[in-house]
Amino acid sequence: MFNEKSTVKRIVSISAAAVCMLSALKVAPIADFEADAAKTMSAFEITENMTIGWNLGNTLDAIGDEKHTGVNTETAWGCPKATQELFDAIKAKGFNTVRVPTTWFQHLDENNNIDPAWMARVKEVVDYGIKNDMYIILNVHHENWINRNDLLTAYDEINPKLMKIWTQINEEFKDYDQHLIFECLNEPRAVDKPYEWWSASPVQESDVINKLEHNFVDLIRNSDSPYAKTRLLMLPGYCASHELVFIEAIDLPKNDPYLAVSIHAYSPYNFTMNTDASQGAQHDTFTDKYRTELNGILTNIRNTFIDNNVPVVIGEMGASNFGNTEARCEWANTYITTAKKYGIPCVLWDNNTVTNTKDPGECHGYINRETYQWYSESEKVVDTMMSVINDDSIAWGSEGHLPEVTHQTLSDGTVFLEGPVEIDDAKSETFENTTPGKDITWAELENKEVAIKFTGATPFLSFSNEGYGNWTELSPYEVDKENGIAYYLMSQLPDAWGKDTAEIAHMQSRTPSQTTIQSITILAEPTGEIQLPEETSKIVKIDLSEADRADTLEVIVSAPAGTELTGGLGYMLDEWTQKLWDGTIGADGTLKVEFSLSDIPESVTQAEFQVWGNFDKVTDVKYSFVGAQQPTTEPTTSDPMPAVTPGDATGDGKVNLNDAVAILQYVALANKYPLPCPQNADIDGTAGINGMDALVIQMVDAKLIKQEQLPLPAGYVLPL
Repeated sequence: MFNEKSTVKRIVSISAAAVCMLSALKVAPIADFEADAAKTMSAFEITENMTIGWNLGNTLDAIGDEKHTGVNTETAWGCPKATQELFDAIKAKGFNTVRVPTTWFQHLDENNNIDPAWMARVKEVVDYGIKNDMYIILNVHHENWINRNDLLTAYDEINPKLMKIWTQINEEFKDYDQHLIFECLNEPRAVDKPYEWWSASPVQESDVINKLEHNFVDLIRNSDSPYAKTRLLMLPGYCASHELVFIEAIDLPKNDPYLAVSIHAYSPYNFTMNTDASQGAQHDTFTDKYRTELNGILTNIRNTFIDNNVPVVIGEMGASNFGNTEARCEWANTYITTAKKYGIPCVLWDNNTVTNTKDPGECHGYINRETYQWYSESEKVVDTMMSVINDDSIAWGSEGHLPEVTHQTLSDGTVFLEGPVEIDDAKSETFENTTPGKDITWAELENKEVAIKFTGATPFLSFSNEGYGNWTELSPYEVDKENGIAYYLMSQLPDAWGKDTAEIAHMQSRTPSQTTIQSITILAEPTGEIQLPEETSKIVKIDLSEADRADTLEVIVSAPAGTELTGGLGYMLDEWTQKLWDGTIGADGTLKVEFSLSDIPESVTQAEFQVWGNFDKVTDVKYSFVGAQQPTTEPTTSDPMPAVTPGDATGDGKVNLNDAVAILQYVALANKYPLPCPQNADIDGTAGINGMDALVIQMVDAKLIKQEQLPLPAGYVLPL
């Protein structure tokens, strides 16, 4: 299984960092492909037919002990032996794929020959699914000679053994058709390294994994199997992670249309597995923040691979049973709905454990493997998944490709920096991790986009004030990988900057690893439908440069009374650090949140106050530094967010004919008459601001409709 790093990760809204959209990772067809197309499924046909899957976890992948040797290792972790009846029950529930995690190292002789009895047992289990016309994923799992601390330098030791194992597996199953899928590795990683499960930058071990997987593909494709060229092969990246930094490092062999990326995503981690409340773990409710985070992860996967004609299989996913069945059902509905729209089959992890007081994050039991009955704590979750799969209104792969966006050519733009400039994250102390800071103004950037032509790691675009303070970064919203161009949308910058845009003075590029910047060019705003992820939080930047560390940071959050809020105060030390907070808005419409500045090192000059849960209901955030006797500074406010009062389009606190006039002016000439509070104007029960909204306000003024009724529900019939 994939356990995300246990330290708190930075929660970033789209205003702070846009998700990369890689737009040109193309896979060309094999020119000499000779299979009969009428009888051979394409890779995407295979993944669509897989629909949804189930993992035979903690069984053939179990590691034996003194009491469990040979074929009896299958029961070493407490699961009974797999049976045809179990596979029949899985099929009857609606699953069309079974992943069979298999550990091989304990069944090898000194020459790495697989024990024939073990191979026969694996074949027997695979056949349980094949007999049911199911798709079977067979892999190499829990191999401690692969997952090791010295992975970076162990290629020469790993490769011969791995190829020997796969040679034998391939020979045993060579006559099995496209229903059998091979997955090269499980979660290859550098064990006990600080970056074992998560890293902010690429790790060199990715290169070792890529080499091993290229060899695996060559081995299978050059074998004498009749399905050598058309068997779907699943290739994971580093630790099979969904993190963008790792999936970007995956190097697929070229010109092979039967490869799929293998990803594990127990996401969002704070909902699905994390048990540490101090790190933000919460399981009772599948919140809007969780929903947005999950959709962002799946969107990243779609944008990187599916949109570029590379299939993906999420080989492991799940949400541990915390006694939160209803919340898990909401999670399952969101997960499978989005994955189905993107055309990504998901394979549910099942370890046959329903409750575990010692490790409650590992309760992934769905079916009782002795009675073949579904556990009551989890059956509703599975039924929710199946209802999505069987819902014909949700079309498989209907949103697998991004809308077309047209960019101005680089030659027609304004060159800001001409390279090449080599930048390296390891040289940050000498400021060689960024391009030179060059002057820029908001007037030069407004209504524009910036394009960076580069090779190497995808860079960030950075902005700062005259003294290089208020450092702000954007990630590209689209990357043309084929041509090496990253695009950054400037309409995102004001929210990310968080202050007066007139203070923007410098623009430069920073690398998360190693990058060569060929050029930075300012282009006209792109045309077409641009898809950006939803915001996941509200962020207010806190300037600590003048604060006395003896003071207290006092933050006043405004929102409707009774609103429950969660969030964190984040800042960068060696890694991103969070101080979590939560509270409920009082009857006066405010909540006070306090932080002792003595806990924050003097070297930290900037922080971010983040609101996560119900962030969209927050109308204002103000902060001040309070000493023992009195405030040391005047309260500082973020850009004010007018209260959400349906009908109050002018923001004056009233709903009257002035609002109707403002709406009509806006509808007629939006550029000339912008609405102060557009979030209050759409009240007639239909989407969009139009003349009917103004008519509703006139009816409120004439007392034909009560103001308390606003906004009107969909389908409301006006009393005309």
